[in-house]
Amino acid sequence: MSDLKDKHGTTGHSWDGIEELNTPLPRWWLWTFYACIVWGVIYTILYPAWPLVNQATAGILGHSTRAEVAAEIEAVNQSNAAITEKLAMTDLTAIPADADLNSYALNAGAAVFKTWCAQCHGSGAAGAKGYPNLLDDDWLWGGDIETIHETITVGIRQQADADGDYLRQSEMPAFGRDDLLENGDIDAVVNYVMSLSGDPMDASLVAHGETVFADNCASCHAEDGTGDRAQGAPNLADAIWLYGGDFDSIRETVWNARYGQMPGWSDRLTEAQIRAVATYVHQLGGGE
Repeated sequence: MSDLKDKHGTTGHSWDGIEELNTPLPRWWLWTFYACIVWGVIYTILYPAWPLVNQATAGILGHSTRAEVAAEIEAVNQSNAAITEKLAMTDLTAIPADADLNSYALNAGAAVFKTWCAQCHGSGAAGAKGYPNLLDDDWLWGGDIETIHETITVGIRQQADADGDYLRQSEMPAFGRDDLLENGDIDAVVNYVMSLSGDPMDASLVAHGETVFADNCASCHAEDGTGDRAQGAPNLADAIWLYGGDFDSIRETVWNARYGQMPGWSDRLTEAQIRAVATYVHQLGGGE
């Protein structure tokens, strides 16, 4: 210890008689550190490096990974230009008959779906509470490919044009919140609706609920509760529920109403992309 002290000296710190040696860093480590500093300065000058408010410093070489990605995307788009144009011009019902076009549409549609649709409908398109399952054959507005294409184009309960016109527009009244029905009537109609596809919670209320349903609900959901796709009114007799089929969930629907929305994609997707994702959704298992 005394030899090291004589050789390097101390920092002058001492704790309970223990002194700190002033041992220098190894030369190889020090020169490596200096080299890293020089490399960092050169990189900062040549390449994008320091973040600013709206962008980063560009660097004198003008290198841009975004530009490289954009160039690659453009090259792919150019190579697919002919079949993309064909997809945009071909009748929707004729796409499956063309093997090459159908294969392209399905692959492109899957990519569009995973980018724009999976956030709500799930990566496997099985949906979630409030977001329709696209794998079954229970459609609010229709499941043929032309109808799916229209739904994707204009959305659900979205403004369709600058004049304020709406397509796919419907709204269920909030029978409880707006005092349109008494609590007893709501309990009765909920039990009746439950009886259409299963067992009601209170069978004694079903008869009264049928009367309430006929007076207030049948105009949209049909007299037998099978719904009306022209209005986006769901089928209540098939045990498939968008927001839940237990008593409390159905009662919440009747009391407060539901007003699910889907954006129209015509301003964000090209016609070819919309046709591709419509083709993809149509063949998932529930397309009519």
